[in-house]
Amino acid sequence: MSEALIRVEEVAKGFRVPSVRRDTVREHLLGLLEPRQFRRLEVLRSVSFEVRRGESVAIMGRNGSGKSTLLKLLCGIYVPDRGRVAVGAPITPILELGVGWNPDLDAIDNILLLGTVMGMTLGEARRATEEILAFAELEGFANLELRHYSSGMASRLAYSVAFKAVREILVLDEVYAVGDARFRARCEERYQQLKAAGHTVLLVSHDPRAVSLCDRALLLESGRVAATGTPTEIYAAYMRDAAHPAQA
Repeated sequence: MSEALIRVEEVAKGFRVPSVRRDTVREHLLGLLEPRQFRRLEVLRSVSFEVRRGESVAIMGRNGSGKSTLLKLLCGIYVPDRGRVAVGAPITPILELGVGWNPDLDAIDNILLLGTVMGMTLGEARRATEEILAFAELEGFANLELRHYSSGMASRLAYSVAFKAVREILVLDEVYAVGDARFRARCEERYQQLKAAGHTVLLVSHDPRAVSLCDRALLLESGRVAATGTPTEIYAAYMRDAAHPAQA
C-alpha cells in the first residue's frame, strides 16, 4: 500500500459571525455606539481521513457541510483551530475561479501570471501558452483583455492553466460544473491522464460521473465525515442526505 500523502487528524474549524449585519455606512456609524455581538459558527468538527499517493478521492456533501473550508485548510489558506493537517507534496489548487487574474491583461499575460503562481517557470508558461489556449478553445481570444471574457470563458482558461501546471497533488472544486459538454469531456480525459501518471487528486463535486472517476469517496455532513466508501456508495448516501435534510 502506498504512503499517505495527505493526513487530516481530528481537525476542527470555526468562524466568528456577527449576530447583526451592518451593510450601510449609517449602520456602521450607529454601530460604533454599541459593541458588536458575535456568534461562533463551527464548520468542521473532528474531521479525520487520509489520501494515499496516487489515489483520487471525491468529497461530497450538501452546501454548508464544510467542503470548501476543508479544501482551504488542505491548501494552507486557513489554519485549523484544532487538529493537524499534513500534506507531503506540492498542491495545485483550483478553488475559487478568478483568483489571481488581472482583468486589465489579455489571456496570454494572464496565463503567464497564473501559471507562475501555480509553480511553473516563466519559460514553461510561455511554451505552454498555445496548448492552454487550445484546451480552453480560446485561441481567437488570446489578445482580448479578461475584463471582456464571459465567466464561462474565464473558467475554462483557469482550469486549462491548472491542468497544465499541476504538480503532484491536484485539488479541484466542481470542475465538471464548468463549460459545455465538450469541454467537460476534455477535462475528464485530462483527469484520467493525470491519474494514470500517478498524480494524487482530491475532488469536490455533486456530479455522479465526476465522482465515479475516483478511487474512493467520503461524505461530509454538518462538518463531520459521515461515511467513506466507494463512489457509488457515497453518492447513494449523498442523495439520501439531500432528500432528507432534516436528518443531516
